[in-house]
Amino acid sequence: MINSDWKFILKDEQQAFKSDYNDNSWRTLDVPHDWAFENGYSKDGAQRENGGYAMGGIGWYRKTFELNEQDCKDHSLYIDFEGVYMNSEVWVNEYYMGKRPYGYISFGYDVTPYVKPGKNFISVRVDNSHEPSARWYHGCGIYGNVTLSVLPVSHFSKWGTFVYSTFADKDMALMNISSEVEVRTNNPLFIEYTIESPERKVVYKSGKLSLDGNKLINNGVEIKAPFLWDIDNPYMYTLTSRLFENEKLIDETIESFGIRNIKWEPETGFWLNGKNVKIQGVCEHMDGGATGAILTENFLRWKIKLLKDMGCNAIRGTHNPQLPVFYKVCDEMGMLVLDEVFDGWKKKAAEDYGKQAFKEWWERDLRDFIKRDRNHPSVIAYSMGNETNGPVGKDMVRVCHELDPSRLITSGHSGSEYMDILGLNGSSEKKSFFETYKPGDKAFIATENPHTWQVRGYYRTHTWYRDGYSVAKGVYEIPNLTDKELFHYEWAPATKWTNGKQHFNSSYDNSTVRINVRRSIENLRDIPWYAASFRWTGFDYRGEAGYVHGGWPFRAFMGGVLDLAGFKKDHYFLYQSEWGRVPVVHILPHWTHPDLKKGEKIPVWVYTSGDSVELFFNGKSLGRKSKGTKWNEMQCEWMVPWKKGELMAVAYENGVEICRTRQVTVPSPKALKLEVQDACLTGSPDDFHIIDISQVSEEGDLYPYGENRVYWTLVGDGEIFSAENGNPVDVENNWRAESKNAFFGLLRLFVKDKKQNGVSLYAASILGDKRLKMDNRVAIDVKGIDLKGKSLDLSSFKILYTTDGSDPVSSGKLYKKPFRMKKMGTVKAVVVINDADSLVLEEKFGPKEGLYWGSSEDMVNLLDIQAENCTVKNGNFLTRIKNYQSSGYIETQSNPTTIEFYQENDGPDMQTELVYRFVPTKEGKVSVKVSNNGKTTSDEFEVKGDEVGKWNERTVKIHLNRGANNISVVINTTSKLGLDGFSFK
Repeated sequence: MINSDWKFILKDEQQAFKSDYNDNSWRTLDVPHDWAFENGYSKDGAQRENGGYAMGGIGWYRKTFELNEQDCKDHSLYIDFEGVYMNSEVWVNEYYMGKRPYGYISFGYDVTPYVKPGKNFISVRVDNSHEPSARWYHGCGIYGNVTLSVLPVSHFSKWGTFVYSTFADKDMALMNISSEVEVRTNNPLFIEYTIESPERKVVYKSGKLSLDGNKLINNGVEIKAPFLWDIDNPYMYTLTSRLFENEKLIDETIESFGIRNIKWEPETGFWLNGKNVKIQGVCEHMDGGATGAILTENFLRWKIKLLKDMGCNAIRGTHNPQLPVFYKVCDEMGMLVLDEVFDGWKKKAAEDYGKQAFKEWWERDLRDFIKRDRNHPSVIAYSMGNETNGPVGKDMVRVCHELDPSRLITSGHSGSEYMDILGLNGSSEKKSFFETYKPGDKAFIATENPHTWQVRGYYRTHTWYRDGYSVAKGVYEIPNLTDKELFHYEWAPATKWTNGKQHFNSSYDNSTVRINVRRSIENLRDIPWYAASFRWTGFDYRGEAGYVHGGWPFRAFMGGVLDLAGFKKDHYFLYQSEWGRVPVVHILPHWTHPDLKKGEKIPVWVYTSGDSVELFFNGKSLGRKSKGTKWNEMQCEWMVPWKKGELMAVAYENGVEICRTRQVTVPSPKALKLEVQDACLTGSPDDFHIIDISQVSEEGDLYPYGENRVYWTLVGDGEIFSAENGNPVDVENNWRAESKNAFFGLLRLFVKDKKQNGVSLYAASILGDKRLKMDNRVAIDVKGIDLKGKSLDLSSFKILYTTDGSDPVSSGKLYKKPFRMKKMGTVKAVVVINDADSLVLEEKFGPKEGLYWGSSEDMVNLLDIQAENCTVKNGNFLTRIKNYQSSGYIETQSNPTTIEFYQENDGPDMQTELVYRFVPTKEGKVSVKVSNNGKTTSDEFEVKGDEVGKWNERTVKIHLNRGANNISVVINTTSKLGLDGFSFK
């Protein structure tokens, strides 16, 4: 690999491909690299809400490399890129190699004619100036490995070796092997194949076989008593291919592969090695969340292990190819993959690949994608697209079958008539779908099901359906848990939101589009033809922040069972209780409720893998309850009157205790707890060391509202690559952060120790209830830990602090124990560690600090789409009329006034109604035309005198297409209107 010591500049330097260009002022860095992640969030970030308000731009990379005489003599040389986003152009020694528009495809160039002995240089221009170029966050730059390969003149073609089983059981497997060779000689060429078992025992050797032109096909290879690749036992064989010129060995490649037998049946679903397997999957963007587009092997192992421990056995890569290391890890960990190549087959985001390059590039990119990934046993099917359409789907399926006859083809509800497997997204969540679907000649998979949203540690007792769905529209009914909503805290008062979507979502299983998690689990388990469910999503991800969540300051999509930092949500334990294989018991909600009145009854749910649970409160049994199999019996449930204390849940299986857990009232945090998660380290200098920071009571119990800022310093040759708390509205930069607020008590650091010499972390925080309501005691704590998980000696540190915001160095008291804050104020502190390293801390306390603790009366019901946040022509942003919602409204300026916005529909094509809120400022006639994807509807009315100055709502019918909808509202009026916003009825 040639990953180190690249020069980089975030600027379009047109002459940077020239040899005499002076790049001394450029930054030196290693790839993989993501400049969008490094530069953080901005309200006017070019990726906009699609990409979590990250930037775009144009960047250049340059690198020099040395070649000796032998490298350049009688060899072929290639430079290969695993991933560059997007529109990359490559020069070698000023020679133009070419351009690859797609930001998710691996590619390379034969540079043999353009290199020379001695110093050579490569220049790469990356163009992300046209944004948003995806419907989710994308990294910017060279985010994958770069490799320089020196090969024999004649050699195996890149991705040219293909090995797969045509039949496999425990007694025998039949294998097909094929190879492609770059033939650059007139001498005879031969290939010899050797297959070795996981124990490195030779199970097949071919002898020398002659090429037919530049290809060799060796079908019907028999392997006796094979080890079959499986989810639980992912056995990997190796195929060594040796290329001979006459009798001389000139090239050798090694491919890892698995032997397994898969089939798809319309009536019974998916079969793996003769066993009917329910595919319990999640969808995952190629997004590290806390690390942007940087996905190291150990980081992927950590993520996939979390999913496997939950009981997940499959990942749909949405909606593009993943990095090569992803498939390697899935192969080795036994994770099934639905391998997806494209999002749309035409424009879906404003400047995406569908618009920029799909028509000219799709076939080349598809061929490279299939050839690169086809030897991975984890890949069980290919997906061609997501919520798109067009006759090109037929050609895509043809190309896939030509290159890989061993796998079937599907899509996320795209060109379904051409696909081998029927894949449906949101429409597969509807009650009517399950009541009416009959298996045909294709197996069925739910490529996105279910869609639910939740913020870790946040609760509501009333059901919420996205986009105003109701039981009358065919969704499954989810009853409210209480008559009146119990909880009213939020990230901010609704008067500061920009639209009605900007609320947090409940961690009970009651915040969804059409179906909840429990019903989805039941359907998958009990319906024979229901082969696969790919939940949207496994982890929260950056981007798509406007579609459901209303936009800035929301930066992320909250559909995961794990948040951006990888912390588990309550849903994780629900899945684990049904899908997992280890004993589990989990209580929700937590038991710290500062604004609840004593005696108010709280729905307490317990998820368990056992058959029953006994719940105790302050040592007294509240009874034992059995867990059922129906969706509404998957949780054991009690209504418990609120008061301070301890809930204890004990889980049983056949009358024997299998595990227990507790939730306890925690008035405020008093200490930090540091834990290292290094089980997935690979030993590479690129590894991320993962450190968890919790804000806890003296007894070590998590404070569930912890928001205090944590500060840290590293000792040793390491760097904080990222700090992430999972808060969807935290728009502080993650990269190389020096401090960060916890979110609901938790924070996670991702640290690099590139020289592998050992790094220690010291962390400190001023801790307490920011409102000073439950507890007005404030503590200051310091903890130290090394990356091997060993706590460090802090006997020599000292803390000086003030409570009036003054400088603690000059006027601070020596901290000895927690103190009381009797009124609002700012605490400052300085921590001196070992008389060398120090940390400067600050924390504010008072009734308006931290979370907003509201009530049912002050929660405003805002419209979902605010006009002032849309694209507007011939309209003015104003605030002078009373009773507008959010930050303002748009007033018509001249005819026509046009307001444009985006709406995604993950269900089928549908007729609905667009609601718009307006205020007329004078009498007159109004014509409103709503256009979407070539279809227009209209609403005409006359404003009368008694209606002037009053806010009104009207509706107009609208047809929403499946997938992307770019909606235009055109207003012609002799009146003058103020437009506040829109929602769908």
